[in-house]
Amino acid sequence: MKDFKPIKQEKTVISIRLDIDRLAIIDKEAGKVDISRNEFIVQCIDYALNNMNK
Repeated sequence: MKDFKPIKQEKTVISIRLDIDRLAIIDKEAGKVDISRNEFIVQCIDYALNNMNK
């Protein structure tokens, strides 16, 4: 079994502008799975980047 080696990923704070309706959808969907708005957006971005047509 491999040893567990936790790492701290470097993160930065950014600002984005969203229309109010889109933000409401994000908040609703994040609430459904009990995660933060930030985590939901990060997962959406990861999903999009991993599923782009190359």
